[in-house]
Amino acid sequence: MSFSTLGLSAAILRAVTERGYTEPTPIQLQAIPAVLSGGDLLAGAQTGTGKTAGFTLPILHLLSEVKGDRPAASSSQPRKRSPIRALILTPTRELAAQVEESVREYGKYVKLTSMTIFGGVGMNPQVQRLKGGVDILVATPGRLLDHVQQGTVDLSRIEILVLDEADRMLDMGFIRDIRRILALLPKQRQNLLFSATFSSEIKAFASSLLDRPTMIEAERRHLTADTVAQKVYPVDRDQKRQLLTHLIKEHNWFQVLVFTRTKHGADRLVKQLTEDRILSLAIHGNKSQAARTRALAKFKDGSLQVLVATDIAARGIDINDLPYVVNFELPNVPEDYVHRIGRTGRAGAVGEAASLVCVDELKLLADIERLIKQPLPREIVPGFEPNPHAKPEPIQNGQRGQASRSKRPDRAPSRSPQATPQPRSARHSEGEHGARSPVSRRPTGRH
Repeated sequence: MSFSTLGLSAAILRAVTERGYTEPTPIQLQAIPAVLSGGDLLAGAQTGTGKTAGFTLPILHLLSEVKGDRPAASSSQPRKRSPIRALILTPTRELAAQVEESVREYGKYVKLTSMTIFGGVGMNPQVQRLKGGVDILVATPGRLLDHVQQGTVDLSRIEILVLDEADRMLDMGFIRDIRRILALLPKQRQNLLFSATFSSEIKAFASSLLDRPTMIEAERRHLTADTVAQKVYPVDRDQKRQLLTHLIKEHNWFQVLVFTRTKHGADRLVKQLTEDRILSLAIHGNKSQAARTRALAKFKDGSLQVLVATDIAARGIDINDLPYVVNFELPNVPEDYVHRIGRTGRAGAVGEAASLVCVDELKLLADIERLIKQPLPREIVPGFEPNPHAKPEPIQNGQRGQASRSKRPDRAPSRSPQATPQPRSARHSEGEHGARSPVSRRPTGRH
């Protein structure tokens, strides 16, 4: 079946064709007609399945169809600011930028405007863009509420709301911010909720938000893609960096996305790899948005060999034909393993996912294998044989196994509504996942 059978306009089909897409993915095949029907939608799909196009394409069709029927204002009349008609909420800056890029590319032949707003950058340029009017707004929850507080954004005309990576937003503690945003929206609107997992929390939230939704799930939950070759390299904890250098140089790996558990660990690893003459940069919440953008650009264009990241990159970074993902440290939460390695083997391409596992992480490895319902092949590299008598030590900056979500490293913090605001110097700027940056006249509560 082709995109032309799904009811999309000729202008949108032209843009899709120019991107080289001819056949919709399973999630697109189900989601596009469901969104075009105008009803609410609860959709589950693994990362890399094309879900972004699953909602951006029909949203562009619906909004452009209505806008095209409106009479143009005469030249003698002042041009009215276009109201925000669709709001797409994402948990991270990188995902927001990726989604809005898709909106622009798919909507290049329709008369709709779009923009992103997220923290880590100045508000003034965003305010100026909002003044010119925008049809589709892609935002992280925290910075959006900053604009609401400043009176620079009006959400009263929203026709379509999308919660992308809803499980991640709930996991990161954004539920209070999301509920505040929902209270500002018109009651009559179309709601689209996309989630990689259907936890009990997601189901409960969906039942309170969605009205008789269509429910689709194109991929089996938690399973890793067949196009990703997975392998575990047992190694002692103090030999991990040397083994990573060996693997990169021995196999001539290039464009390697490496995951660490903490921001400090990412910076330390970049320093060590640089000493080994491997060009590397880190991306995490303590980096400025400009630094993160530059690092991603270098990695995408092939001029950077290794990008070291915390879990902000596990979702929302779309790198064409990314060949290698390395878990330098296993994640505390098994589902994050799936999201991490989902950065490779996308859209039918093949990829490799390597995990360097020491004795401290054997419980985490067992949890991952239980989740994906398959044992992962082991390979011991000569010269890096682990000590069979090594004793496990507590994993720092995180909990083992089924860790509490609130204890996960790099997670956006939360406070109760009654908490006293911290001084400006003590507050977080928009960090790993889109928490709000400090601005004047901020209300108390989560930041």
